[in-house]
Amino acid sequence: MFRMFQRTRLTAVAASALLLFGAAACGSGDSGDDAAAPSGDSAKKGAYPVTLDHKYGATTLKSEPQRIVTVGLSDQDAVLALGKVPVGTTEWLGEFKGAIGPWAEKALGDKARPTVLHDDGTGPQVEKIASLRPDLILALYSGLTKDQYRTLSKIAPVVAQPKDGPDWSISWQDQTAQVGKALGKSDEAEALVARTEKHITDAAAAHPEFKGRSAVMATPYEGMYVYGPQDNRSRLLNGLGFQLPTDLNTVVGDAFGANISKERTDLLDTDAVVWIVTDPAKDTRKLHADPLYGKLAVAKEGREVMVKESSHFGSAISFVSPLSLPYTVDRLVPMLAAAVDGKTDTKVEHPAS
Repeated sequence: MFRMFQRTRLTAVAASALLLFGAAACGSGDSGDDAAAPSGDSAKKGAYPVTLDHKYGATTLKSEPQRIVTVGLSDQDAVLALGKVPVGTTEWLGEFKGAIGPWAEKALGDKARPTVLHDDGTGPQVEKIASLRPDLILALYSGLTKDQYRTLSKIAPVVAQPKDGPDWSISWQDQTAQVGKALGKSDEAEALVARTEKHITDAAAAHPEFKGRSAVMATPYEGMYVYGPQDNRSRLLNGLGFQLPTDLNTVVGDAFGANISKERTDLLDTDAVVWIVTDPAKDTRKLHADPLYGKLAVAKEGREVMVKESSHFGSAISFVSPLSLPYTVDRLVPMLAAAVDGKTDTKVEHPAS
């Protein structure tokens, strides 16, 4: 099974989730530790209390959080980018120490790596999270259930995914803004979003040939799986100037992505298709052997971008954060340019890392 689908495993709360651990009540901003003196933007008068709305209501933080656990699978990057290191992160891709990708190493610096939490299919590790004594639990890029939210809220204040849109669909901009608000660093978060968006728009401006072209992100997971308009991978294609297939939203429905039927293989016949695969060479041969996909012009004319999911680049393209995006854009854009250059003999080279 592809690693990007590990995130759908957050489906039920652990049986041991009944312990209260004597921690803060839901919505409280009290910390169980002696908080360090706030610094930077968070030290400004009036930064707290602050209230953050989410799928399960609103959470109020009374003071600057010092011990942050990220249950959202990519939430740690915004925390790191804004100058803090979580005490706990949740494993997603399974290959990085502390669940810190190579694109985030500079932000981590020489600070201690977070404790990594694992999900065995029963939801967040409640007891382990409690042992980290958090004063804030972030679950922004997540599929946190209401029961899981209630249980975690007995440990510390929890900020869950947005109420609008499907789970796992918070935009990286909103994710960064929410983290900035929680840390008392809204101005810094806004500047971070602006810098990251500029990196994307600069790349788009350097490649005017992308504008108006069609593109889609997909993976050969249990057939053919496409990422919808509310997924951050698709939003990146939009940011670079590409348009998504017109029927994509109808096919995907109220989810971040979906498997398509054989009858809708036509959705992949775009000016460029980005495939996230296990083995680029092997999966290309398998896809081209498909009697429907193999006949599409996108396959015949070499307009495919094959991204090896186990590479650092493959991890970054799914992570989609203010730290991973520049890393992704610098590697993806040359591949897209080769795919849409109108030459059938152009080889789309995968980056070395």
